[in-house]
Amino acid sequence: MASLGLNLDEQKAVDRFRKTVVEPSMANLVILDFWAEWCGPCKALTPVLEKVATDYADKGVVLAKVNVDEEQFIASQFQVRSIPTVYAMFQGQPVADLTNARSESQLKQVLDQLLAQLPIGGAAGEAKAEIAQFTAMGEQVLAEGEADRAAGIFSQVVEMAPEDAGAHAGLIRALAQAGRAEEAEAALAAAMATPSVASDPALTQAKSALELLADRPDEGELASLRSAAGTDPANMDARLAYAEAAFAAGQRDAAADELLAMIHADREWNDGAARATLVKMFEAVGLEDAWVVTTRRRLSRLLFG
Repeated sequence: MASLGLNLDEQKAVDRFRKTVVEPSMANLVILDFWAEWCGPCKALTPVLEKVATDYADKGVVLAKVNVDEEQFIASQFQVRSIPTVYAMFQGQPVADLTNARSESQLKQVLDQLLAQLPIGGAAGEAKAEIAQFTAMGEQVLAEGEADRAAGIFSQVVEMAPEDAGAHAGLIRALAQAGRAEEAEAALAAAMATPSVASDPALTQAKSALELLADRPDEGELASLRSAAGTDPANMDARLAYAEAAFAAGQRDAAADELLAMIHADREWNDGAARATLVKMFEAVGLEDAWVVTTRRRLSRLLFG
């Protein structure tokens, strides 16, 4: 599910969905039911879904419900056009549309087919759940500003799951934020050596983070760039160079202030380079970071207010 450009309420909705649906689906088959209080067919289907989920609980099947009136953003992401709409979710992805399976026998038939094909539960499922838990922990620690500690967590996850792109990406971003550029480059090279990881969008974001954070300026260099940007506000190249240097030096607010001022002055300059750079910074820090959430709201107000 896309995360860029979300407002605070949408981000909270994504976080709730991650905790109630995505995380359980890493080791279980989740029956995801989109419903509403006013929907008669939904209420008629609920007892069937609950019974089947109870009957199949020992096989790794759980039921999750999403009220479309309360979670309109999530419903829109799944392009729900009518209710009830029911999906089977595994490892964060829909694997079957169960909407037309309205009877107990129909649901069980489809679930039997899915359970025969997917590694639900057991050692494999527990391992995936554990990996997902550690990855989430690493992201949380990184969002709290403990880059070195986050790098240690992600490094352990990479050892446990060498093909987990999220873990590789987290390790690269954590090392970059900790100022350990050479180690981040080595981690990137190792990730690129695994084809399934190299092609993952998470790695593209990590590369952007490394590009932004790799070259940290000293105080003299930063002061010189700040002076050049302030002396000639019309020199957008100088202002962009200062914003990137400020971010690399750990001065996020200064970088964001400069880029937002550039967008306000001329949002189309250099094909929207200021906005693109700010988005890269969001990706580098992590989309759940408090600074990112606040700055993204400032960007939204500037663009759409």
